[in-house]
Amino acid sequence: MVVGSFRRSLSFPNNPNRPSKPRKTFHVRSTSLPCRSHPLISQLKDELTELRTWGSNPNSARTSAWLCDGLSRLRTIHESLDDILGLPQTHDSLRHHSDTVEKLLEDFLRFIDVYGMFQTLIMTLQQEQMAAQVATRRRDDSKIALYVKAMKKMAKEMSKLMSTVRSIGRCPVPVPIDDTELGEVIRDVNEVTVLVSVTVFNGISSSFTSQKSSWMGLKLAKRAKKVKVEEGIEEFQQVGVDSLWGLRKKGDEEVRMVLKKMHELEDCICGIESGSEKVFRSLINTRVSLLNVLTQ
Repeated sequence: MVVGSFRRSLSFPNNPNRPSKPRKTFHVRSTSLPCRSHPLISQLKDELTELRTWGSNPNSARTSAWLCDGLSRLRTIHESLDDILGLPQTHDSLRHHSDTVEKLLEDFLRFIDVYGMFQTLIMTLQQEQMAAQVATRRRDDSKIALYVKAMKKMAKEMSKLMSTVRSIGRCPVPVPIDDTELGEVIRDVNEVTVLVSVTVFNGISSSFTSQKSSWMGLKLAKRAKKVKVEEGIEEFQQVGVDSLWGLRKKGDEEVRMVLKKMHELEDCICGIESGSEKVFRSLINTRVSLLNVLTQ
Protein backbone atom coordinates (compact mmCIF):
# COMPACT_ATOMS: atom_id res chain seq x y z
CA MET A 1 0.00 0.00 0.00
CA VAL A 2 2.81 2.31 0.91
CA VAL A 3 4.70 1.49 -2.28
CA GLY A 4 1.55 1.98 -4.37
CA SER A 5 0.98 5.37 -2.82
CA PHE A 6 4.62 6.26 -3.35
CA ARG A 7 4.35 5.30 -7.02
CA ARG A 8 1.32 7.51 -7.48
CA SER A 9 3.19 10.42 -5.96
CA LEU A 10 6.08 9.83 -8.40
CA SER A 11 3.76 9.67 -11.40
CA PHE A 12 2.51 13.25 -10.86
CA PRO A 13 5.63 15.05 -12.18
CA ASN A 14 5.44 12.94 -15.35
CA ASN A 15 2.43 14.99 -16.53
CA PRO A 16 3.29 17.39 -19.40
CA ASN A 17 4.65 20.70 -18.19
CA ARG A 18 3.35 23.06 -20.87
CA PRO A 19 4.88 26.37 -19.67
CA SER A 20 8.42 24.96 -20.00
CA LYS A 21 8.56 25.20 -23.82
CA PRO A 22 7.45 28.83 -24.11
CA ARG A 23 9.99 29.82 -21.43
CA LYS A 24 12.76 28.01 -23.27
CA THR A 25 11.78 29.53 -26.60
CA PHE A 26 11.72 33.05 -25.13
CA HIS A 27 15.11 32.54 -23.50
CA VAL A 28 16.72 31.39 -26.72
CA ARG A 29 15.21 34.29 -28.63
CA SER A 30 16.51 36.86 -26.14
CA THR A 31 20.11 35.62 -26.30
CA SER A 32 20.52 34.61 -29.93
CA LEU A 33 19.21 37.63 -31.80
CA PRO A 34 21.59 38.56 -34.60
CA CYS A 35 23.14 42.03 -34.49
CA ARG A 36 21.19 43.07 -37.59
CA SER A 37 17.87 42.79 -35.77
CA HIS A 38 18.97 43.42 -32.20
CA PRO A 39 16.77 46.04 -30.49
CA LEU A 40 19.82 47.80 -29.04
CA ILE A 41 21.06 48.67 -32.52
CA SER A 42 17.60 49.91 -33.53
CA GLN A 43 17.51 52.05 -30.39
CA LEU A 44 20.96 53.46 -31.12
CA LYS A 45 19.96 54.32 -34.68
CA ASP A 46 16.97 56.29 -33.37
CA GLU A 47 19.20 58.15 -30.91
CA LEU A 48 21.64 59.00 -33.69
CA THR A 49 18.84 60.39 -35.83
CA GLU A 50 17.58 62.55 -32.96
CA LEU A 51 21.06 63.88 -32.26
CA ARG A 52 21.59 64.82 -35.89
CA THR A 53 18.27 66.68 -35.76
CA TRP A 54 19.46 68.51 -32.63
CA GLY A 55 22.53 69.79 -34.44
CA SER A 56 20.88 70.67 -37.76
CA ASN A 57 17.76 72.48 -36.52
CA PRO A 58 18.21 76.16 -37.51
CA ASN A 59 15.38 77.24 -35.23
CA SER A 60 17.07 76.02 -32.04
CA ALA A 61 18.11 78.81 -29.71
CA ARG A 62 21.88 78.66 -29.17
CA THR A 63 21.85 78.59 -25.38
CA SER A 64 23.85 76.77 -22.73
CA ALA A 65 20.80 74.55 -22.13
CA TRP A 66 20.91 73.61 -25.82
CA LEU A 67 24.59 72.69 -25.51
CA CYS A 68 23.92 70.64 -22.38
CA ASP A 69 21.13 68.80 -24.18
CA GLY A 70 23.53 67.88 -26.97
CA LEU A 71 26.11 66.63 -24.49
CA SER A 72 23.45 64.60 -22.69
CA ARG A 73 22.30 63.00 -25.94
CA LEU A 74 25.90 62.22 -26.85
CA ARG A 75 26.46 60.53 -23.51
CA THR A 76 23.32 58.43 -24.03
CA ILE A 77 24.57 57.33 -27.44
CA HIS A 78 27.90 56.18 -26.04
CA GLU A 79 26.14 54.33 -23.23
CA SER A 80 24.03 52.53 -25.84
CA LEU A 81 27.14 51.70 -27.85
CA ASP A 82 28.75 50.38 -24.67
CA ASP A 83 25.76 48.04 -24.20
CA ILE A 84 26.11 46.80 -27.78
CA LEU A 85 29.83 46.18 -27.34
CA GLY A 86 29.01 43.97 -24.36
CA LEU A 87 26.96 41.55 -26.48
CA PRO A 88 28.55 38.17 -27.32
CA GLN A 89 27.51 38.68 -30.95
CA THR A 90 29.48 41.91 -31.09
CA HIS A 91 32.56 40.20 -29.67
CA ASP A 92 32.27 37.49 -32.30
CA SER A 93 31.94 40.07 -35.07
CA LEU A 94 34.87 42.27 -34.00
CA ARG A 95 37.25 39.68 -32.55
CA HIS A 96 38.55 38.71 -35.99
CA HIS A 97 38.98 42.34 -37.09
CA SER A 98 41.69 43.56 -34.75
CA ASP A 99 42.62 46.38 -37.15
CA THR A 100 39.13 47.85 -36.80
CA VAL A 101 39.19 47.56 -33.02
CA GLU A 102 42.67 49.12 -32.85
CA LYS A 103 41.45 52.07 -34.94
CA LEU A 104 38.45 52.50 -32.65
CA LEU A 105 40.68 52.36 -29.57
CA GLU A 106 42.88 55.07 -31.04
CA ASP A 107 39.90 57.29 -31.89
CA PHE A 108 38.35 56.90 -28.45
CA LEU A 109 41.67 57.66 -26.77
CA ARG A 110 41.87 60.91 -28.74
CA PHE A 111 38.26 61.75 -27.84
CA ILE A 112 39.08 61.12 -24.18
CA ASP A 113 42.13 63.37 -24.39
CA VAL A 114 40.09 66.14 -26.03
CA TYR A 115 37.37 66.03 -23.39
CA GLY A 116 39.99 65.93 -20.65
CA MET A 117 41.50 69.14 -22.03
CA PHE A 118 38.03 70.64 -22.46
CA GLN A 119 37.26 70.02 -18.80
CA THR A 120 40.51 71.75 -17.83
CA LEU A 121 39.54 74.77 -19.95
CA ILE A 122 36.06 74.87 -18.42
CA MET A 123 37.52 74.80 -14.91
CA THR A 124 39.84 77.67 -15.89
CA LEU A 125 36.85 79.53 -17.30
CA GLN A 126 35.00 79.12 -14.00
CA GLN A 127 37.96 80.60 -12.12
CA GLU A 128 38.20 83.52 -14.55
CA GLN A 129 34.50 84.17 -14.19
CA MET A 130 34.72 84.36 -10.40
CA ALA A 131 37.67 86.75 -10.65
CA ALA A 132 35.76 88.87 -13.16
CA GLN A 133 32.78 89.10 -10.81
CA VAL A 134 35.04 90.39 -8.03
CA ALA A 135 36.58 92.90 -10.44
CA THR A 136 33.12 94.05 -11.52
CA ARG A 137 32.01 94.65 -7.94
CA ARG A 138 35.16 96.70 -7.33
CA ARG A 139 34.84 98.41 -10.73
CA ASP A 140 38.43 97.42 -11.43
CA ASP A 141 38.98 98.00 -15.15
CA SER A 142 42.55 96.67 -15.03
CA LYS A 143 41.31 93.28 -13.79
CA ILE A 144 38.61 93.26 -16.43
CA ALA A 145 41.30 93.82 -19.07
CA LEU A 146 43.06 90.69 -17.81
CA TYR A 147 39.79 88.79 -18.02
CA VAL A 148 39.22 89.87 -21.63
CA LYS A 149 42.76 88.80 -22.49
CA ALA A 150 42.16 85.41 -20.84
CA MET A 151 38.97 84.93 -22.85
CA LYS A 152 40.80 85.56 -26.11
CA LYS A 153 43.31 82.90 -25.12
CA MET A 154 40.43 80.60 -24.20
CA ALA A 155 38.94 81.06 -27.67
CA LYS A 156 42.23 80.02 -29.28
CA GLU A 157 42.46 76.90 -27.12
CA MET A 158 38.90 75.94 -28.05
CA SER A 159 39.81 76.35 -31.72
CA LYS A 160 42.71 73.93 -31.25
CA LEU A 161 40.32 71.38 -29.76
CA MET A 162 38.05 71.77 -32.78
CA SER A 163 40.97 71.06 -35.11
CA THR A 164 41.91 67.97 -33.13
CA VAL A 165 38.36 66.60 -33.19
CA ARG A 166 37.95 67.28 -36.90
CA SER A 167 41.15 65.35 -37.60
CA ILE A 168 39.58 62.28 -35.96
CA GLY A 169 36.64 62.47 -38.36
CA ARG A 170 38.86 62.62 -41.45
CA CYS A 171 39.75 58.92 -41.11
CA PRO A 172 36.46 56.97 -40.93
CA VAL A 173 36.28 53.66 -39.09
CA PRO A 174 36.47 50.67 -41.47
CA VAL A 175 33.30 48.55 -41.57
CA PRO A 176 33.72 45.03 -40.11
CA ILE A 177 33.22 42.37 -42.77
CA ASP A 178 31.16 40.06 -40.56
CA ASP A 179 28.42 42.59 -39.82
CA THR A 180 28.11 45.64 -42.03
CA GLU A 181 25.30 47.15 -39.95
CA LEU A 182 27.37 46.99 -36.77
CA GLY A 183 30.30 48.68 -38.49
CA GLU A 184 28.08 51.42 -39.90
CA VAL A 185 26.47 52.24 -36.56
CA ILE A 186 29.89 52.42 -34.87
CA ARG A 187 31.11 54.71 -37.62
CA ASP A 188 28.00 56.88 -37.17
CA VAL A 189 28.70 57.18 -33.44
CA ASN A 190 32.18 58.49 -34.20
CA GLU A 191 30.73 60.91 -36.73
CA VAL A 192 28.17 62.45 -34.38
CA THR A 193 30.79 62.62 -31.61
CA VAL A 194 32.86 64.82 -33.90
CA LEU A 195 29.84 66.93 -34.88
CA VAL A 196 28.59 67.54 -31.34
CA SER A 197 32.08 68.23 -30.01
CA VAL A 198 32.81 70.79 -32.75
CA THR A 199 29.44 72.45 -32.12
CA VAL A 200 30.11 72.78 -28.39
CA PHE A 201 33.68 74.02 -28.75
CA ASN A 202 32.80 76.40 -31.58
CA GLY A 203 29.80 77.78 -29.70
CA ILE A 204 31.93 78.78 -26.72
CA SER A 205 34.88 79.99 -28.80
CA SER A 206 32.68 82.13 -31.06
CA SER A 207 31.02 83.70 -28.03
CA PHE A 208 34.35 85.07 -26.81
CA THR A 209 35.09 86.66 -30.18
CA SER A 210 31.52 87.78 -30.92
CA GLN A 211 32.11 91.41 -29.96
CA LYS A 212 34.86 91.85 -32.52
CA SER A 213 32.88 89.88 -35.07
CA SER A 214 29.80 92.03 -34.59
CA TRP A 215 31.74 95.19 -35.48
CA MET A 216 33.20 93.49 -38.56
CA GLY A 217 29.74 92.22 -39.37
CA LEU A 218 28.59 95.77 -40.14
CA LYS A 219 30.71 95.64 -43.28
CA LEU A 220 29.68 92.12 -44.25
CA ALA A 221 26.60 90.73 -45.91
CA LYS A 222 23.55 90.15 -43.75
CA ARG A 223 23.76 86.42 -44.34
CA ALA A 224 27.33 86.19 -43.04
CA LYS A 225 26.40 88.28 -40.03
CA LYS A 226 23.46 86.00 -39.24
CA VAL A 227 25.65 82.91 -39.34
CA LYS A 228 28.11 84.52 -36.95
CA VAL A 229 25.36 85.32 -34.45
CA GLU A 230 24.00 81.78 -34.56
CA GLU A 231 27.40 80.30 -33.72
CA GLY A 232 27.67 82.06 -30.36
CA ILE A 233 25.91 81.07 -27.14
CA GLU A 234 23.40 83.56 -25.76
CA GLU A 235 24.50 83.57 -22.11
CA PHE A 236 28.13 84.08 -23.07
CA GLN A 237 27.31 86.88 -25.47
CA GLN A 238 25.22 88.71 -22.86
CA VAL A 239 28.37 89.21 -20.78
CA GLY A 240 30.34 90.78 -23.61
CA VAL A 241 33.25 93.16 -23.64
CA ASP A 242 30.99 96.20 -24.10
CA SER A 243 29.15 95.46 -20.85
CA LEU A 244 32.39 95.18 -18.86
CA TRP A 245 34.39 98.17 -20.11
CA GLY A 246 34.15 101.49 -18.27
CA LEU A 247 32.72 100.14 -15.04
CA ARG A 248 33.61 103.32 -13.12
CA LYS A 249 31.32 105.30 -15.39
CA LYS A 250 28.38 102.92 -15.06
CA GLY A 251 25.55 103.41 -12.58
CA ASP A 252 24.90 101.06 -9.67
CA GLU A 253 21.85 99.53 -11.31
CA GLU A 254 23.76 98.86 -14.52
CA VAL A 255 26.58 97.17 -12.60
CA ARG A 256 24.05 95.05 -10.72
CA MET A 257 22.57 93.88 -14.01
CA VAL A 258 26.03 92.93 -15.27
CA LEU A 259 26.71 90.96 -12.07
CA LYS A 260 23.38 89.20 -12.39
CA LYS A 261 24.19 88.08 -15.94
CA MET A 262 27.65 86.97 -14.84
CA HIS A 263 26.14 84.91 -12.03
CA GLU A 264 23.73 83.29 -14.48
CA LEU A 265 26.64 82.58 -16.82
CA GLU A 266 28.49 80.90 -13.96
CA ASP A 267 25.58 78.49 -13.50
CA CYS A 268 25.56 77.80 -17.24
CA ILE A 269 29.27 76.99 -17.22
CA CYS A 270 28.71 74.56 -14.33
CA GLY A 271 26.05 72.79 -16.40
CA ILE A 272 28.38 72.48 -19.39
CA GLU A 273 31.17 71.20 -17.14
CA SER A 274 28.87 68.54 -15.68
CA GLY A 275 27.66 67.45 -19.11
CA SER A 276 31.17 67.19 -20.53
CA GLU A 277 32.34 65.16 -17.54
CA LYS A 278 29.57 62.61 -18.14
CA VAL A 279 30.57 62.35 -21.81
CA PHE A 280 34.18 61.93 -20.71
CA ARG A 281 33.26 59.02 -18.42
CA SER A 282 31.08 57.34 -21.05
CA LEU A 283 33.97 57.53 -23.53
CA ILE A 284 36.24 55.80 -21.03
CA ASN A 285 33.67 53.06 -20.40
CA THR A 286 33.22 52.46 -24.12
CA ARG A 287 36.97 52.20 -24.66
CA VAL A 288 37.23 49.67 -21.83
CA SER A 289 34.53 47.59 -23.55
CA LEU A 290 36.53 47.72 -26.78
CA LEU A 291 39.62 46.53 -24.95
CA ASN A 292 37.60 43.61 -23.61
CA VAL A 293 36.86 42.55 -27.19
CA LEU A 294 40.58 41.96 -27.73
CA THR A 295 41.49 40.55 -24.32
CA GLN A 296 38.57 38.27 -23.45
